[in-house]
Amino acid sequence: MKNLISMRDLSKEEILHLMDVTGKIEAGKIVPNMQRKLAALLFFEPSTRTMFSFDTAMKRMNGDTIIMSGTGQTSVKKGESFADTLQTIAQYSDIIIMRSPVEGSARYASEVVDIPVVNAGDGANQHPTQALLDLYSIVKTQGTLENLSIGLAGDLRFGRTVHSLAQAMALFNVKFKFISPSFLKMPQYIKDDLKSQKIEFEEYENIEDNIDDLDVLYVTRIQKERFADPEDYEKLKGSYILERPMLSNVKENLKVMHPLPRVDEIHTDVDNTEFAYYFPQAKNGVYTRQAIISILLGEVR
Repeated sequence: MKNLISMRDLSKEEILHLMDVTGKIEAGKIVPNMQRKLAALLFFEPSTRTMFSFDTAMKRMNGDTIIMSGTGQTSVKKGESFADTLQTIAQYSDIIIMRSPVEGSARYASEVVDIPVVNAGDGANQHPTQALLDLYSIVKTQGTLENLSIGLAGDLRFGRTVHSLAQAMALFNVKFKFISPSFLKMPQYIKDDLKSQKIEFEEYENIEDNIDDLDVLYVTRIQKERFADPEDYEKLKGSYILERPMLSNVKENLKVMHPLPRVDEIHTDVDNTEFAYYFPQAKNGVYTRQAIISILLGEVR
């Protein structure tokens, strides 16, 4: 694995290896050392958890980071090309971790520079490191990735986290329930991929009546920043709010996950139930990103 751009680029064996390395790092059985290694965190789009968890992951391994947050204080404002910016930063760093609102930008970056590139989110396309930490969270809570019933609820059209997760989980013979407003349905290309792999999925618009048989319910926010017309967002915000009474008949092993940030799609009365897992899920991101960096930089095989 030279870069991490899309979940489509990873085999089932590579995913399972990443899960194994992540577990060993969390347990202290593997202690990667990134001393004298530097990660460039290029975040052209706002981020809290992803940026800080990569920063934390690198520093916990004795490495260091440089951070670009936006472009306001950089030479991009002077007209420097994206390619020149990338090639310059590649001279200073050992790995580039990049978030951009432009779909395909991470793959383009990987073709421009000769150091590893990690896609930390490219528009509404992919977010593979989130998918990997989600998979690790599922393994920890369910004991397996195989033969599970997974519900994906909320913004499935623009939600890059659910796109990556659906593609990854398709390797493990799961069944999906896609729960969303009709305007925010899962993109057709994802559904076509699943059909080609003979993965079962059903589509619903009502969350309340369709979660009782799930092992994992993965909730996403309606993303205001992805809407061209603010009126469309206003019509759909608050469409899906998971509340504690809705969980009265769910399976005992159900875990509710969310990539965060949360707005109003999960009521705070869910937080203290045994089903809520979104904050431990965020913590799992540090271990997962330590594993990703370690593998890409050859510290762990």
